[in-house]
Amino acid sequence: MIVVNGFAKKLAFLGISFFSAAACSVDADVPQSNNFTQYVDPYIGTGGHGHVFVGANVPYGAVQLGPSNISTGWDWVSGYHISDSTIMGFSHQHLSGTGIGDLGDIVFLPFTGEVRFDRGEHGDERTGAYSRFKRETETVRPGFYAVHLDRFDVDAALTATARVGFHQYTFPDTEIPKVLINLDAGIGWEGEKEGHIVLENDSVVSGYRYSMGWAKNQKIYFSATFSQPVAGIRLADSTALQPGNSIQAKRAYAELMFEKIKQGSSLLVKVAVSPVSIANAKLNMEEELPGWDFEATRKAADEAWNHQLAKVQVTTEDSVARKIFYTALYHTMMAPSLFNDVNGDYMGADFKPHRLAAGSNYTTFSLWDTYRAAHPLMSIIHRDRLPDMVNSMLRIYQEQGKLPVWHLVGNETDCMVGNPGIIVVADAYLKGVEGFDKDLAYEAMKVSAMKDDRGLDAYKKYGFVPYDKEKVESVAKGLEFAIADWSLAQVAKLRGAEEDYRYFSERSQAYKHYFDKDIQFLRGKDSQGKFRPGKFDPFHSAHLANDYTEGNAWQYTWLVPHDVNGFISLFGSEEQFINKLDSLFVAEGDLGEEASPDISGLIGQYAHGNEPSHHVIYMYPFAGQPWKAADRVRQTLATLYTEKTDGLSGNEDVGQMSAWYVMSALGFYQVSPAGGPFIFGSPLFDKVTLALDAGKSLTIVAHNNSKEAKYIQSVKLNGQPYGKSYISYADVMQGGKLEFEMGTTPSSTFGVAKQDRPTSLQ
Repeated sequence: MIVVNGFAKKLAFLGISFFSAAACSVDADVPQSNNFTQYVDPYIGTGGHGHVFVGANVPYGAVQLGPSNISTGWDWVSGYHISDSTIMGFSHQHLSGTGIGDLGDIVFLPFTGEVRFDRGEHGDERTGAYSRFKRETETVRPGFYAVHLDRFDVDAALTATARVGFHQYTFPDTEIPKVLINLDAGIGWEGEKEGHIVLENDSVVSGYRYSMGWAKNQKIYFSATFSQPVAGIRLADSTALQPGNSIQAKRAYAELMFEKIKQGSSLLVKVAVSPVSIANAKLNMEEELPGWDFEATRKAADEAWNHQLAKVQVTTEDSVARKIFYTALYHTMMAPSLFNDVNGDYMGADFKPHRLAAGSNYTTFSLWDTYRAAHPLMSIIHRDRLPDMVNSMLRIYQEQGKLPVWHLVGNETDCMVGNPGIIVVADAYLKGVEGFDKDLAYEAMKVSAMKDDRGLDAYKKYGFVPYDKEKVESVAKGLEFAIADWSLAQVAKLRGAEEDYRYFSERSQAYKHYFDKDIQFLRGKDSQGKFRPGKFDPFHSAHLANDYTEGNAWQYTWLVPHDVNGFISLFGSEEQFINKLDSLFVAEGDLGEEASPDISGLIGQYAHGNEPSHHVIYMYPFAGQPWKAADRVRQTLATLYTEKTDGLSGNEDVGQMSAWYVMSALGFYQVSPAGGPFIFGSPLFDKVTLALDAGKSLTIVAHNNSKEAKYIQSVKLNGQPYGKSYISYADVMQGGKLEFEMGTTPSSTFGVAKQDRPTSLQ
């Protein structure tokens, strides 16, 4: 047995980049009518600041197996950027679209010749453990990734099951095949690390990796099985060993050597992961991938993606829009990611192992982002997954004392502001989802809402978050707490808990404290009720240093999705509200040198590249002008989402950016944070069929639809005239047929009358 334990410090290294294009392949074995993966282009979002994952996985899987570039920095937090031409190896866990980096765990690099165990001096390709590649040698599609490593003349192909990564390496028959297992490398800004490797026999290598990064206490276990025996092993100190010996070393690397492989054959490697133990990793492999049929595994991954993508079937002549749509739908299913073993074991938020009685456990909850559209979308096409999602969050509550804020591999990062976990649980509760303990859910929401952390103590005392009590992001914190409180209040009302309903409803009015009626902006206020003194600049942004989170006053003034009607009343009239909202899309000003890089995708000061803006366009129907929502929806769909590599206007944010596109292309969007309704905008496609719960389906038809005919003239639901500019969640889930009659000019009647407009309580 060979054992390697090691600690390593964070490495700084040089990024090398250039661009070239490539196309996705089509699986000829799947009938074209059912082959939805052919429309997915995983390169969309790999450029700019999209930060999307590229590699092989299955929907919501624990494994995201893909290449990691040698470069670091903000645009490499997923491990991959289209500008890069280097690969340091293939790691088994990645994030998709985040603004912070982590994971990139358990790196395997097939190679020939000699390499240093690290990246080499200053990224020296002559010695460092990485290779250049050419984009035209890549094949990227859902569930599959392949590339040629130029330096080593090795072809690598990857696919995956939920918990197992499957590698296929084809070496030159003249070279000795080698594989580097690198437990030092990770993604992001890591501190202390520890690697452990065990050569159990001549074909099985196991171990774990511990790291302190964004997730402060992460441990991932693995077991790798090779299709042919290991002929030798060399450790970081260059010690050459044979199976059966053991050694301890400080560097968490191991170089495995194999006999030469005859032409036409490949070395196969199966790598199972577990959050709990090596034994469980082995169990995961036995259950999910006992055999060695790489092609069958690839096809199974493709079928898994096709099954999920088929839940939304669009009819359109616009092939570009179809590609963008299915790529967006694909991106919404990267996470939350599975976080339990096949026997039900998982690592809890208390960092102790637990076992599920039933169902699945999940992690990667980017809730500040995803409560806005990704979870509402899931409630339509993946309602069957909601009980497991909510139960995962309730377990987190039981283990750490509050609902998750931004949970990653069992760790609470407390990233971003507010109480978004309350919103997601409340949304499922109000939509009648079964399969979780309603009393426990209510308890978890109330306890989380009454904590004294992250500004809640001041919020409870003053009714808002004063800037002199919470030095940064006070307005953003208060507004997000208010959204969560409104969501909790609606659950209290449903339960008949009148006292709780009144209390949390009152708290949800916190936004009114920030409203400066003289200038019509929400702005910082101190504990004495006085607005922040000095010159007020609504354009100025200072990242992590002012009253807003990744935004300015122009963007945050509208963050009242839970009480749009009450918010409108602050302006004195609907006309003044509309004038102000119109101004948002044309206002131009200097954000300043300290502005957050997340302020992107600008139309005037509307910032579609960041989530607090995502509901704003859909405020127009609340004031009886739905045609203006149609204008801005179509503009955003057409200009801020493209088929190019930089086709996202901001970070993907674990599916939220793409979920906005999916929902808006369907023709509606959930503004109220929990329970609905869905506000009509402008359906993009001629026809869409949604597969719903219990075998039902909803067909959405847009008659006379075109780029010019973008305005809703009238609506029918199941053949009957439907005059409202919104639809309830219950009506969506009943299925049937929703028909839009479109036109080239705004309707003077549709959605105009007050009785036809949405309110926050429908």
